[in-house]
Amino acid sequence: MTSSREELLRLVAELSDADPELRLGQMLTNLATLARGPQPEAVWDCEDDELAAAASRLLTRLRERHAAVA
Repeated sequence: MTSSREELLRLVAELSDADPELRLGQMLTNLATLARGPQPEAVWDCEDDELAAAASRLLTRLRERHAAVA
């Protein structure tokens, strides 16, 4: 069984491939905001499974956007 952290790291790698111009700090901040809302403490308080769920949603959106363009 894959841990939340392993899943999150896999998704971060996929997001990085899908949007290579997005810096890692930006990506993590965006994921925390997607998971917890626009609160400064979101980056600190967010759990790996919350970040993984947000990353999965964002990756789906990016793939849909790229498919619509193609």
